[in-house]
Amino acid sequence: MLLDLYAQYNRKAWDGQVAKGNPWTQPVSQEQVQAARRGDWSLVLTPTIPVPREWYPPLAGTEVLCLASGGGQQGPILAAAGAHVTVFDNSPAQLANDQKVAERDSLDLVTVLGDMRDLSVFTDNHFDLIFHPVSNVFIPNVLSVWREAFRVLRKGGVLLAGFNNPVLYLFDFDKLDQGELVVTKKLPYADVNDLSPDHLRKLEDEGLPYEWSHSLDEQIGGQLAAGFVLTGLYEDIDPTTVLGKTLPTYIATRAVKP
Repeated sequence: MLLDLYAQYNRKAWDGQVAKGNPWTQPVSQEQVQAARRGDWSLVLTPTIPVPREWYPPLAGTEVLCLASGGGQQGPILAAAGAHVTVFDNSPAQLANDQKVAERDSLDLVTVLGDMRDLSVFTDNHFDLIFHPVSNVFIPNVLSVWREAFRVLRKGGVLLAGFNNPVLYLFDFDKLDQGELVVTKKLPYADVNDLSPDHLRKLEDEGLPYEWSHSLDEQIGGQLAAGFVLTGLYEDIDPTTVLGKTLPTYIATRAVKP
């Protein structure tokens, strides 16, 4: 699959976020890896709530795909907990963080560069677990992600996914930063279509990735349409934002390939 112009832009944007030290690009420490080897670990799909441990299959020897999950965070922890981990991401700089941690701590982890919508590099029925934190907001179409995830999972395999509530995109972003909730947009939303030229230029000048809203029909219904059975769901907040303090703005799901 050739990268479209949006994916090419977001690849550069996320490489830039690594250089700027975005919190979601900061690799885990040796101490965290050592703790995970002792069984002391937790991960988040959304901003704050740890994924329940009962959502994971036994990790020893498990084939895990960290999908659009580069940065040296989730992959190394799952590898330290005993899994065979493949980290798949669109950003070379994010993957480099995973490689550095894997080499530093001798982890069973490999990295693959690519677009989350196209997992053709992997055979059918290859993985036991897919860990997919909030990231499909950076692509315009999410349904192909669920179809590909279903294909590469084995029967009984588990998909853990995080995503945001599209209500996030209804509000005037400048006023939101000032603590005001003023509805000025409609859904579906896309930076490339709905920002003014000046605001889009500002986003690009700041090196921020493009985002798209996705309906809950696409996020949850899309998983069901792909063939998954939903077995768990919880909501989460983003305590750093005014809206996040008002209502839950993130969702995590657990789904199984029957």
